[in-house]
Amino acid sequence: MREEAFMAYKGFDLTGKVALVTGGNGGIGLGMADALAEAGADVCIWGTRKEKTDAAAEKLKRHGRKVHAQIVDVGDEKQVNDAFAETVKVLGHVDNCVANAGVSGRGKGSILEMAYEEWRRVTRVNLDGVFFTFRAAAKHMVERGKGGSLVAMASTAAIEGAARSSHYGASKGGVCAMVRALAVELARYKISVNSILPGWIETEMTANAFGNPKFAGNVMPRIPERRWGVGADFGPLAVYLASDATKYTTGRDFVIDGGYTLF
Repeated sequence: MREEAFMAYKGFDLTGKVALVTGGNGGIGLGMADALAEAGADVCIWGTRKEKTDAAAEKLKRHGRKVHAQIVDVGDEKQVNDAFAETVKVLGHVDNCVANAGVSGRGKGSILEMAYEEWRRVTRVNLDGVFFTFRAAAKHMVERGKGGSLVAMASTAAIEGAARSSHYGASKGGVCAMVRALAVELARYKISVNSILPGWIETEMTANAFGNPKFAGNVMPRIPERRWGVGADFGPLAVYLASDATKYTTGRDFVIDGGYTLF
């Protein structure tokens, strides 16, 4: 057979595109950024820890694409606006923005004991951070006039009863509602907006939970795939949503959980 018959599907070729991934220095974010760079995109990653973010950027450079790294607190409106402007200045434009940065709950998660400071710590990053990031990206994409893709990292906590994590569940549920609203609002500008809902994924954020034998013993049997997810499991979906092949896909919640919510 001709060699051309074995070429990859061109619709997923991201050559010439620029992707921004917040929280792209580890876990799911790095898994997505890595796949985006491998598919041909220039990539910018935002993180809050310089050493970790610089190390992730060096890893991404092996794909031969332009890579830019920035230290950004996505819960700070000015930092997000300034950082986005720098991203555009360095890489020229942004076609795909993944609002992945997030934090988990800690301390007393019961609504009977939760302090407002803990509620705000979580919603400030997980919900406000997505708003600030998407607003900056949407303004840029509308002004540029060439469309784009916005992807928000939610969680299965948005669709389940996340006991003792009402602040986390509320932040992620809010993200899903925001995505649906923006999908309708921004469609006229050829901007697609979608969310990803991870299940139990092995990351630095979940290390304490997974290290608890009782937790692991209770949860693992409920995952049909019988394993924890990893960052690389999200790479294919990142490429899919950033590609020209999915311009007609918008307002969707993509659940990646090894079948957990079905079982």
